Amino acid sequence: MAHSRYPDPMRLAKPALFMALLWPAAAMVWDLLAGSLDAEPYAPLIRATGLWALRLLLLGLAVTPLAHASGVGALMRLRRMIGLFAVAYSAAHLLLWAKDYGFAWSFLWDEIVARRYLTWGFAASLLLLPLAATSWRGALQRLGGRRWRVLHRLVYPAVLLALWHTLEAHRVATAEILTYGALLAVLLLWRLARERRPGLTAATPPSYEDFER
Repeated sequence: MAHSRYPDPMRLAKPALFMALLWPAAAMVWDLLAGSLDAEPYAPLIRATGLWALRLLLLGLAVTPLAHASGVGALMRLRRMIGLFAVAYSAAHLLLWAKDYGFAWSFLWDEIVARRYLTWGFAASLLLLPLAATSWRGALQRLGGRRWRVLHRLVYPAVLLALWHTLEAHRVATAEILTYGALLAVLLLWRLARERRPGLTAATPPSYEDFER
C-alpha cells in the first residue's frame, strides 16, 4: 500500500495538545514552588483545578460539533485526551480540597452532605470515574456500542453538576459562568438536533475515531 508523503497531522497535534493541557498544572506547581500564591495556597489551587476541569469538559463536548462543522474527522481522536485531563483536574480539585482540611474524612463527608454546592461537585466527580475507566478501546469491545454510548452520556449530567457547583460556590465571576452555561446550552441543543436526525440513535456504535489509533 502506498503511503502518503504528507505526515499525519495528529502526530503533531497530540503532543501539542498534551503540552497545552498540562500547562495549567505546571503553572500551578511553579507558582506554588516560587511562593507566589497566597499565604494559604490551597484556595487558589482548588479554584483553578476546578475551573480547568469544567473548561476541559466543555472543550471535550465541543470536539464532535467542531469535527462535523470543519469536516476534519481526525479531531475526534483528540477527545479522549481532553476527557482524561478533565478527570485529572477534577481529581486534583478534590484532593486539594481534602488536603486543605487535613484529610479529615468524617468532617469532609459531613460537609458534602450539608452544603449543596459540595454535593453537586462531588457527584460530578463521581460521574466522571466510569467515563475515565471505560475510555479505552477494550471497554467498547466489552460493553458493546449501545451500552458504551449510553454510559458515556453521563458526561452531560456531570458537566451540568460541575457548572452548578461552580455557580453556587460564588468564587468565579458571574459573566464567566454565564458564558460556560451558554456554551453548554448550545452543545446540548446541537446534540438533541443531531439525535433527531434519521439513522442517528443511541444504538449507533461509536467508530474507531472515538479512540486513539
